[in-house]
Amino acid sequence: MTESNSLLKSKPHYKILDGLRGVAALVVVLFHVLEIYSGGDHTKQLINHGYLAVDFFFILSGYVISYAYDDRWNIMSLGHFFKRRIIRLQPMLIFGSIFGAVLFYFQYSEILGWSRIAETPVWKVVFLMIMGCFLIPVGKGLDIRGWNEMFPLNGPAWTLFFEEIANISYALILRRLSNKMMSILVLIAMGITVQYALTNPHGDIIGGWAIDDPAQLKIGFTRLAFPFLAGILLARTVKVSKLKNSFLYTSILLITCLSVPRIGGHENFWQNGLYECFCLIVVFPFIVWMGASGEVTGKIAKLSKFLGDISYPIYITHFPIVYIYMAWVSNNNYTLEESWPFAILTMIISIIVAFVAMKLYDMPIRSWLKSKFLTKIKR
Repeated sequence: MTESNSLLKSKPHYKILDGLRGVAALVVVLFHVLEIYSGGDHTKQLINHGYLAVDFFFILSGYVISYAYDDRWNIMSLGHFFKRRIIRLQPMLIFGSIFGAVLFYFQYSEILGWSRIAETPVWKVVFLMIMGCFLIPVGKGLDIRGWNEMFPLNGPAWTLFFEEIANISYALILRRLSNKMMSILVLIAMGITVQYALTNPHGDIIGGWAIDDPAQLKIGFTRLAFPFLAGILLARTVKVSKLKNSFLYTSILLITCLSVPRIGGHENFWQNGLYECFCLIVVFPFIVWMGASGEVTGKIAKLSKFLGDISYPIYITHFPIVYIYMAWVSNNNYTLEESWPFAILTMIISIIVAFVAMKLYDMPIRSWLKSKFLTKIKR
């Protein structure tokens, strides 16, 4: 039996949540651009908590997926769900992996420990590019950069690895659970998050990008579990209201949370952990609720749509560009005062690359794939 694909398009779209994803993605780019100036000391990092944007992405994903699909499984098969998610994520993932391979040899830096770049044969780069296109993580044996990233050509792809795990978990298990069971899982995940944030030796929840490091994997799954589960539960149980100026207020609140300086210094790591727990458990769900409750019109709607459209492209393409910027700053021992115009230029280039990739590649490819593979929904 078949149903029209239009049944999956009838729900109203949360335009503000899309826009907030773009706001968070831009903060991530700025965080990575400025990261080189901290010298590895998180207390000196400008836009200090930009890494929490990843956790915000996870709660958005849980909320949007639950809202979009929870009540549609009677007309949608597992295969159709996975096709939709693959079509949404895979084209830009492939582009990001190829883009990272093309720019790889421009990222040489002895000071950053990237001297092995010049010694890496082309066949290995091509192999890692293919692995990245299929989101297959690699371990230290294929660490061609020196940062032990599971996707060394395009580091941020590690979050897509966990996003795929979340999608599979939702489709196979989580969608079937009652709200009571989901509440229990959220509380357990929250407890694990709080315990780790307050007791880990670094004072933050940065990490998750290494596949063969048990500590990094623990961080990755910890960062995924609470926000994704909380997003699902939030979509199921909390009613939205009608709020004015939600996009403005939520954007300011989100940027503020991600920009707050390190708290507690080197002496009181737990204080920074407590702040991060507050953001994850209280502020981010509140922002999502506010974003879902508001509406945008006119120029603000256009801005929100633009930010939403480029959010994923800029997130998955910016780091190869930032790698080059990091190498250039490090090789020349530049300070922020000496290189800030080029930091701005790096941001601008990242936005342009994302926009062009979105317009000329991602949108046409996804449109073709949808027409080819999503014409009908099989029950």
